[in-house]
Amino acid sequence: MPTYRMLSWNVNGLRAAGRKGFADWARKEKADVLCVQETKAEPRQLSDGLKSIPGYAAEFASAERKGYSGVGTYCRAEPKGVERGLGVSEYDREGRALAHRFPEFTLFNVYFPNGKQSPERLAFKMRFYDDFLKLLVRRRKSGEKNLVICGDVNTAHKEIDLARPKDNEGVSGFLPQERAWIDRLLAAGFIDSFRTFEQGPGHYTWWDLITRARERNVGWRLDYFFVSESLRPHLKRAAIRPDVMGSDHCPVELELEF
Repeated sequence: MPTYRMLSWNVNGLRAAGRKGFADWARKEKADVLCVQETKAEPRQLSDGLKSIPGYAAEFASAERKGYSGVGTYCRAEPKGVERGLGVSEYDREGRALAHRFPEFTLFNVYFPNGKQSPERLAFKMRFYDDFLKLLVRRRKSGEKNLVICGDVNTAHKEIDLARPKDNEGVSGFLPQERAWIDRLLAAGFIDSFRTFEQGPGHYTWWDLITRARERNVGWRLDYFFVSESLRPHLKRAAIRPDVMGSDHCPVELELEF
């Protein structure tokens, strides 16, 4: 039976992560799929050591704006096909999505927008959320029942998913409409894989660097693996990896067994 072990990590700059040992870490992890977000680079700006990590084939989607956004997917397991972007120009010019089709499922690696900058960016984030969910529903209706979504969603779902919920009720990333979108995603037939295995508090994936919040574990759970309900019998493990340093986020992990 094939097993897929997948990792997803907002690296907050792939070139910066490279200087902190990202390639060595990836080689040691030997994940079947490794998704990264906020690469902040075009492939031509990456060293050969980051573009060609031994054992992996890499695909990238980059933003038109320099040093901004971007996603990359490294695969040891060979996909049946790769799709770059979501087919919507206002999103795709920011390099926010890659889709890899494997025999057992389709994996979306997505860097969801941040809404903190301005009301306009919050509106952009909510449009992205709505259009992405519509895309997932269409894919399901077209026969792709096994879908996996990973990445930095830029929203903490419930009070248990951030250290100080009361202090952040009016902050983008914990606004009612943002949290409600995750409710809609789950209602549409998706599972928050981490919460299938861990119901307790204190599990976060992002910490503010300026206040050294990681040392005190004052964080937010912003990074997820969501899987369609049809994959529930194949869920073997889901975890957060706070032991991995090098970014203001840490990786999240998913294991599926078929």
